Amino acid sequence: MNFFDKLNGAILQNQSLLFVGLDPNPEMMPNRYKSDDIISDLWDWLEFLISETAHKVCAYKPTLGFYEALGIPGLELLQRTIAAIPPHIPIILDVKHSDLNTSSIFARTVFTQWNVDAITLSSYAGQDHVAPFLVYPDRAVFILCCTSNPAAAALQQYPTVESPFYLQVVKESRNWGTPEQLGLEVGTTKPNILASIRAVAPERIIMARSIWAESGNLNEILAAGLNASGDGLLIPVPQDMLASENLSGEIYSLREEINQARTKIISEGSTCSVWFPDVCLLNQHPQQDLILQLYDIECIMFGDFVQASGATFSYYIDLRKIISNPQVFSQVLTAYEEILKNLNFDRIAGIPYGSLPTATGLSLRMNFPMIFPRKEVKAHGTRRLIEGNFHPGEIVVVVDDILITGKSVMEGAEKLKSAELIVNDIVVFIDHEQGVKDRLQENGYQAHAVLTLSEITEILYQAGRINEEQFLGFKM
Repeated sequence: MNFFDKLNGAILQNQSLLFVGLDPNPEMMPNRYKSDDIISDLWDWLEFLISETAHKVCAYKPTLGFYEALGIPGLELLQRTIAAIPPHIPIILDVKHSDLNTSSIFARTVFTQWNVDAITLSSYAGQDHVAPFLVYPDRAVFILCCTSNPAAAALQQYPTVESPFYLQVVKESRNWGTPEQLGLEVGTTKPNILASIRAVAPERIIMARSIWAESGNLNEILAAGLNASGDGLLIPVPQDMLASENLSGEIYSLREEINQARTKIISEGSTCSVWFPDVCLLNQHPQQDLILQLYDIECIMFGDFVQASGATFSYYIDLRKIISNPQVFSQVLTAYEEILKNLNFDRIAGIPYGSLPTATGLSLRMNFPMIFPRKEVKAHGTRRLIEGNFHPGEIVVVVDDILITGKSVMEGAEKLKSAELIVNDIVVFIDHEQGVKDRLQENGYQAHAVLTLSEITEILYQAGRINEEQFLGFKM
């Protein structure tokens, strides 16, 4: 399992965006743990922190410098601490590593020997420094792009406040690794800085730091840092809270406060102020925002378009564009996932070629293996009809993008069945209706759709995206 999936799994399981810094700082250690054996005292405290928070946080972040300061016993303490962390919760080692010459060997040490899931890096040496860490595809890096240190402003805000250096770091680092492999570390108390970074990198995970230096701005921080899906922001547990004897209770309260604020922000972000400020629909469809975004990025177009079936429609739906928009693609996957989680299956099959990215994304998200029936059998190599590993008798759910006639998806399903696989359910994003679901059912398949054509046209018309002529012409 890669870092991204492990993190999302912990977020989902513990319903938390919180992470804990596991730092053996004698100055922060509560007096109740202090005796004559500093290493033993620190371990007792760290063990307490882990036991009290394991069901309420999504990640742990040990800072290497605190362990190094304790010498060899400190490094032994780090290994002991890492081993005590539940295996389903990711470990982000805070190093701010910046030495290009040692990057390869250090990457091998932290990822293969210490078995941490992610590491923080300095950006100054550029992509050459980051690359050795990215050769481990199941691990991740967080690039330090901004700190809250006042003296750093002279560098971070150079050459101007409007076009600061830290935003250039964000822009460049997006080219170094995928969103699953590369996140951003942002230390700030200012929501506007967080918002500017989120605007430049809407698809990246942001690990926030130093946000508690100014009280009362949690809602503003969340509003600025969360992505369009209400995710992508990791929040640190306040350091002073880690000295509390009632740590579990205090983190529970903080988690609930964050989740309530997050729910409110997501709800407000789903209203007309985001996509159509002059319109507010009374009966809001659960996929309303997604429909409007698909229209805005031209996945839905008007004109005279010849379909694969030979028919001419007054519109065209091109879902292939969503793979170039990570935010929308993520929402599409979530919509599929809401249907799939209620179905019984062993593997996911995508129909070439349009639904292969979707099937791949769902396979990674839901941790189900993927296969796909070939559109045409190669005349060389293995000449396999179905790509991927499978076993006869397994149940396969078929994923496709648009259901118009049902021909291609049934052909794909029949290929799967010819390999002694069982196909009961077919899940599509858009159903053009016209009785295709009934025809699939007559052939033994239960069809499910995220959206229907009539739902899409109704929302676009109500929102003023299309006029009455287009609305009436939006038919076969």
